[in-house]
Amino acid sequence: MRVICVINLKGGVAKTISSINIAHILAEKHGERVLLIDCDKQGNTSKFFGVHSYKHISLADVLLARQNDALVGVARVTKYKNLDIVPANMHLMRAEREILLDISRPQQTRLKKSLQEYRKHKEYDYVVVDCAPDLNMSVVNAIVAADDIIIPIKVDKFAFDGIDQLLEQIEELREFNPNLRIVGGFITMYSRTNVNMQGVEVLKEKANLPMFSTVIRNTAKVVETTYEGLPIVEHTPKSSAAKDYLALVVEYLELVNVSETITNEGSEYNVY
Repeated sequence: MRVICVINLKGGVAKTISSINIAHILAEKHGERVLLIDCDKQGNTSKFFGVHSYKHISLADVLLARQNDALVGVARVTKYKNLDIVPANMHLMRAEREILLDISRPQQTRLKKSLQEYRKHKEYDYVVVDCAPDLNMSVVNAIVAADDIIIPIKVDKFAFDGIDQLLEQIEELREFNPNLRIVGGFITMYSRTNVNMQGVEVLKEKANLPMFSTVIRNTAKVVETTYEGLPIVEHTPKSSAAKDYLALVVEYLELVNVSETITNEGSEYNVY
């Protein structure tokens, strides 16, 4: 089982949409058993799949539970075969406070320990975690639990904001997860303008971050999916964004396969 953490400290970069579509494509197009974890108190991923609720247990309960099998029974099924979701809601705010106050047990490894039950029983092939644009305790738990980090990036004046800080934080958390790997960043909402093309080149040259070759092209179809509650390859399978997300997942899987046979020694950030 591989845990993929989709994260960027900057908001508005299509992080949630990317998490949803990566998880859906892994399940629907590649036949993988996928668990999608909503790690944002806004609960937008949960709302997308119609499972946002304050009556059902959520990620907040998992992070506060004392037993290591706390995730068992929390996942909600979706209408898509092989795709389940652990929902989130505003209770994560309370969980954040309680975790910080509880010094009787580790604060950073709670999600990682909970996921061990799934690893043990091989219940899922992939776990995709949609992280909030923050470095709160729930996001810290997601990073510590992850195998792979991927970073969606929107090219604009503030594209670099938070990337260096995120990489520094990942390094600091490596003591809890020495095998954590940064797969790379990928461009979202891309259009063939001078600003975008120049921005991509600058990112490739100056960002201390490997970059996917696949970019996600900008299209209104992506916004439409949020209203319809349909992943992009279900909503408009022939759209440019659908083709791009399909290609992105293929590229990710290829990188994962390569990483199984190549050891990246001497890399500052342990990247693919």
